Amino acid sequence: MTQPQSPASQTPAARTRRLAVAVLGVVVAVAGCSLVQPRATAPSPSPARASQATPTGRPATFSEFDPAQHETWTKNTSPDRLSTGAAATSSATPEGFAEPPAGHGLQRYADQPPAWSPCPEHPGVDCASVLVPLDWDEPDGQAITLAIARKQGTGTHRATLFVNPGGPGVSGTSMAANFDLGPYPGHDVVGWDPRGSGGSTPVVCGSTAQTDAFNAADPTPRNEAELERLKAASEAFARQCRASSGVLLDHISTIDTARDLDYLRWLVGDDKLSYLGISYGTFIGATYAELYPQRVGRMVLDSAVNITDNESVIQAMGFDASLKDFAAWCVRLGDCALGADQKAVVTTINAWVAGLDTKPLTVNGHTFGSIAAITGVAAFMYAGVPGYRNLYNSLQWAVLSHEPRYIAQAGDTMIGRRTDGSYSSLAYAFPAISCVDWADAGVAGARRQWVVDRGRAPIFGFWFGVNLTCPVWTARPAPQLRLTAKGSAPIVVLGSTIDPATPYQQAVWMSEQLDHAVLITREGAGHSAYELGGACVRRPVEAYLNDGTVPKATTCKG
Repeated sequence: MTQPQSPASQTPAARTRRLAVAVLGVVVAVAGCSLVQPRATAPSPSPARASQATPTGRPATFSEFDPAQHETWTKNTSPDRLSTGAAATSSATPEGFAEPPAGHGLQRYADQPPAWSPCPEHPGVDCASVLVPLDWDEPDGQAITLAIARKQGTGTHRATLFVNPGGPGVSGTSMAANFDLGPYPGHDVVGWDPRGSGGSTPVVCGSTAQTDAFNAADPTPRNEAELERLKAASEAFARQCRASSGVLLDHISTIDTARDLDYLRWLVGDDKLSYLGISYGTFIGATYAELYPQRVGRMVLDSAVNITDNESVIQAMGFDASLKDFAAWCVRLGDCALGADQKAVVTTINAWVAGLDTKPLTVNGHTFGSIAAITGVAAFMYAGVPGYRNLYNSLQWAVLSHEPRYIAQAGDTMIGRRTDGSYSSLAYAFPAISCVDWADAGVAGARRQWVVDRGRAPIFGFWFGVNLTCPVWTARPAPQLRLTAKGSAPIVVLGSTIDPATPYQQAVWMSEQLDHAVLITREGAGHSAYELGGACVRRPVEAYLNDGTVPKATTCKG
C-alpha cells in the first residue's frame, strides 16, 4: 500500500456548524459558501466614489413588513421549546448593543450614512458599521450593530451588488472583500455579517468547555437513557445561549435580516436590489423577494435551499449521493485503497464511522466520535471533484493508518472550532438563526424524523441522528412565510446535480415556486454552481447582473 499523502488543503471554504441541524424535513440552510475567490488584484477605491455619501433627509421608505400581507404555512407548533420567561430569562447585552440614532421612528435611521474607512485586514476594501433596530417594529427601542464591507468597482458606477455566502453565520464582509469584480464593471460589491454573526452584534453562548460538551453529545441514541442525555445536552446549550445573548435570540430570523438588507439597499442609494446569494444566502434572497418584490432588481440564487413544504428530499440525501459519487471516483483511480468497487468504498467509510460510535478517540484535545467523523468527511465534498483527492488522502490516514487528524480538522472548521480550540461566532450563529427560522415538531417529532431520514439516506441520515437543538431552543420561530415573490423581476436560480449540502431538487422546487424564476442546471458535484461551473454557468449570470439579459433555462456540463 502506498503511504497516504497529507492533504494539500484540509477543508473547503464552505462551512456549516452542525449538519444535523439541517435534517428537519423543512430544510435549514446549511453550508455557508465562501467559494467566490479573487482572480484579480483588488482595485483601490476611486477617490471620488470613496468619499461618496448617501444624501440625508430623505423620507424613510425601507424595511416595512406586514405579516398579514403574506401567506404562511407550517404543520409544526414547536411544542417543546423552553420558555423564554421563567426557564430562560436573561438581560444580557452582547457586543454591539447601542442606543438608537437621534430622532424618532424609522427616520432616525434614514439619516445615518455609513462612515466608510479602509479595512485594516482587507487592502482596497472599505468597512463601516451601522445601527439597525433590534426590532424593526420598534425603531425607537434598542439598537444593534451591523458590520458591512464594500469593494468599489472602477469606471462609471452602475449598481451595488450585495452578496451573502450562506451559513447561516458565514461572514458576508469577507465574501465581499474576496469577490472578483472583474466580470462586473461599474459595480460595487457590498457584503454584511447578518445580525447575530461575525462583526455584527453576535450570538454568544457558553464557554469553550461547555460548547465542546455540546458538540461531543452523541446524536444517535440507542436507548431512552441516551436520548435523555442528548436532550439534556441540547437544553443546556440552549440555556447557555439565552443567558449570554438575551433578547437578541428573538430577533435574528431571516425576516429580520431581509429587513436589514432592504435598509442597506436604501443606504447605498439603490432603488432596486442586485443580489448574489449562495446556499442559505438563497433563503435570504427569496425572503427579500417575498417581502419586497417590487424592489427586486437582478437577483441570482445559487445552490438553493428548500423553500417548499415538500419534505421528500432532505440534505442527508445530498451527502449520501455525494459519498457514492466520491466512491465511484475512487474506484476509477484504478487502485483505490478503500475498496474494489463503489459499494465496498462506502462500506469501508461507514464501518470506520461506526467504530468511533462505540470507541471515540481524542484528537487535537477533543472527543472524536461518529458525528465528528461524518462531519469531517462531509466537509471535503463541498468542493466537488477537486476536493475528492483531499478526502481520499485524509481517509487513508484515518482508516488505514489510524491517524484521523485531517478529518478532525475539516470537521472542526465545519462547526466553527478554531485551531486554538476556541469557537468563532459561526458555532453559535448557525443554530440560533436556524432555530428561529423554522418551526419544529418537538422532541417526539425529531425522534420520528430520524427514522424517516435514515430510510432515505442510510449513511448521513443515520449519523446526523436526532436533532434536538431546535426542539428545545428558547426562542419561538418567526412567521413561516410561503415564499413566492409574486410580481418580482426575474430571479435566476442555480443548482448542481450532485450538490452535497443543498440537493439539486431543491433548486428545481425554488425555481418552480418563485413567481418569475429561471433555472440554470450544472451537471456535476459540489456546492456553488457559480464557482465550480464553467462559462456555461458564469456567462448568463454575468449577462444578467450586468445588462439585465434574462437567461433561458439551461443545462451545463461540468
